Amino acid sequence: MDEANLRERAKRIRKNIVRMLSISGSGHSGGPLGSADFWTALYLGGVINYRVNEPDWENRDRVIVSAGHYAPVVYATLAEAGFFPEEELWTLRRLGSRLQGHPVKGSLPGIETSSGPLGQGVSVAVGMALAARLDKKKWRVICFMGDGEQNEGQVWEAYMLAGKEKLSNLLVVIDRNEIQVDGDTEEVLPLEPLVAKLQAFNLEVVEIDGHNVSKIVEELRRGSYRSEKPTVMILKTVPGKGVSFMEGKFVWHGKVPDAEETKLALAELSK
Repeated sequence: MDEANLRERAKRIRKNIVRMLSISGSGHSGGPLGSADFWTALYLGGVINYRVNEPDWENRDRVIVSAGHYAPVVYATLAEAGFFPEEELWTLRRLGSRLQGHPVKGSLPGIETSSGPLGQGVSVAVGMALAARLDKKKWRVICFMGDGEQNEGQVWEAYMLAGKEKLSNLLVVIDRNEIQVDGDTEEVLPLEPLVAKLQAFNLEVVEIDGHNVSKIVEELRRGSYRSEKPTVMILKTVPGKGVSFMEGKFVWHGKVPDAEETKLALAELSK
């Protein structure tokens, strides 16, 4: 792994996120920018199995995007990995575009499931993990979620089943950026003590700096093989990472930069 190369590619992904959102005039900034290091590590760090030219390869690891509003970072990463041309990123949210506001299965290579209603992705992931085990397949299921998404009751039902079935081929990743559309997570509906709650559902839990690419790669390599339980990776991230006027501010959860803010953001990311 070339850490410097991964950091440079994460920076490029962040720039493309800003450009995409500015052109589209709508979408989410905070979470996608904050999680770019994770997505870079996941797809470009050599830790999961996939084939760009054979996206439906049977033995690929399945990546489920439960938090569909993170679509900009998912699209930017898939383009960076070579799934489709970078130029297509500038069609985000346009009528007829393959890059809609939330990922749509069948629209783009690399998209495993449609998403939008929060909380549903982890149920899909649990079902896939069960299917893999029943079919004696070795591929893993990685489910990406937001922390505000943990407010959904369906999420905890899925955790309960995953823990009961000891789905060691399941890795749930929670972006713990502590914001959601209405404000700070601990003010809207407190999640803490989150680790203890997850452990009570028979889940293995690891907390990690969501901006340390090498640590993320290391953990993803161990991933779901660390125990006989499903694993939850809690990423500690700063929403809007890399753009100072966005960092840590919940108002940027679902806000996009205007023309002047775009110039400032791209200038910062180019340093």
